[in-house]
Amino acid sequence: MRANQAHFSVSRMCEILGVSRSGYYAWRERGPSARSQADGELTVRIRASHQHSRGTYGAPRIHEDLKDEGVRIGRKRIARLMRAAVLEGVSRRSRVRTTVRGDGSRPAPDLVQRRFSATGPDRLWVADITYVPTGSGFLYLAVVLDVWSRRIVGWSMATHLRVELVLDALNMALDQRRPEEVIHHSDQGSQYTSLAFGRRCREAGVCPSMGSAGDCYDNAMCESFFATLECELIDRSSFRTRAEARMGGL
Repeated sequence: MRANQAHFSVSRMCEILGVSRSGYYAWRERGPSARSQADGELTVRIRASHQHSRGTYGAPRIHEDLKDEGVRIGRKRIARLMRAAVLEGVSRRSRVRTTVRGDGSRPAPDLVQRRFSATGPDRLWVADITYVPTGSGFLYLAVVLDVWSRRIVGWSMATHLRVELVLDALNMALDQRRPEEVIHHSDQGSQYTSLAFGRRCREAGVCPSMGSAGDCYDNAMCESFFATLECELIDRSSFRTRAEARMGGL
């Protein structure tokens, strides 16, 4: 009503809307409710969390972020305030297969059985490969992730999917961490089932483990890491060349 006072009288608007003039003036003098003020304060914190994530977090991630700060608020309320503030997260892309089981391959047994937990650092590593699209073709990224710390302990980038890609990532992890006993868990891609990879594991005292063919849940922790990386960084960047992808954002 206040916004339309230049065009219509208060009396006429109250008559059309079925409210009393005294009720309208009492509401106008009362000011925002405590709930509205709290929503305003929460929106400021939600916006800060969203900006800190570079515009990637949706309601579930912001809910976890605020919970870590001691803010107890329902996820549905966060979603409502995000809609009102025109804030939204980014969605994940569909994965493209980067590993294919080779003929005559020798997969290792599944020593993990989807139990992605460890009693200490460098007890269990998970590994996988993804791709980075550029204007000059794909750049492939292989990683080794420590289950205990959730940190990347080895990685490698290349323009090909040969076994050297995963060997370089494994060697970086071995050089940095020097584990005494570690399980290396991956899918059954030809890179991981190759004779060269198996030989390097034996030399280093690494125990290879592999999930069943074609089942992403058997390597869910690494799949989850890549989904977040792709959603929050790779899909929000544009690289003209593979060299730019190597140097610029990854």
